[in-house]
Amino acid sequence: MKTKCLILDDEPYARNLLRDHIEKIGGFEIIAECGNAIEAIDVLRTQPVDLIFSDIQMPELTGIEFIKTLNTPPNFILTTAFRDYALEGYELNVLDYLIKPITFARLLKAVNKYYQYSGQPIRKIEKEPEQVQAIDDFMYVRENKRYVKVNYRDILYFEGLGEYIQIFTRDKKIVTKQGLNDLEKKLPPSNFLRIHKSHIVNLSKVESFTAQTIEVPGKKLTIGRSYKEQVSEVLKRFK
Repeated sequence: MKTKCLILDDEPYARNLLRDHIEKIGGFEIIAECGNAIEAIDVLRTQPVDLIFSDIQMPELTGIEFIKTLNTPPNFILTTAFRDYALEGYELNVLDYLIKPITFARLLKAVNKYYQYSGQPIRKIEKEPEQVQAIDDFMYVRENKRYVKVNYRDILYFEGLGEYIQIFTRDKKIVTKQGLNDLEKKLPPSNFLRIHKSHIVNLSKVESFTAQTIEVPGKKLTIGRSYKEQVSEVLKRFK
């Protein structure tokens, strides 16, 4: 009998990544993918769920608030870009707590905790599939008539120019036809941060910051007025 699971995350990219990982393990039936806790509650009212992979920071109800609303919650594995909620999550008896971006190997370890808890045999996969590594580590963008591989770790920042995006690394600039809003949805949310209507920065490349600016190698970028609260919240973890 397959484990019936539900994926709960307000980020489409995060849902897609979890689905890809889960489908490679086998033994699971993903009965629903929800963008918020209200949708998940509706699913739980109509069908049984054994395991929920839930983000923490979501609109309307956080993942932790969602668990607290349930009288007899199913098993939970929490996912988030922040470490601050780990203690509270474990106090609610969640099975595991995963930091984004989630690798296949780390998800498999969490799933094996579920198997041990439920008395099922654990799964062993010796090598992480190549396509999963590709999702985690790099992206392809179209430049002129070719597709160019760009490693996430090499990117300093993105700059939107109408229908085009400039991708800046330490040693080159790549121009591709794509909207910044569409690109933002595809990026690992724990690695990249939108700080302005025209800029997304790689958090691992931030050298310094103030309330108004963020510096990456060779460039000082302004934090947009409408992004200041969101940016400030993310940068708290660096203080």
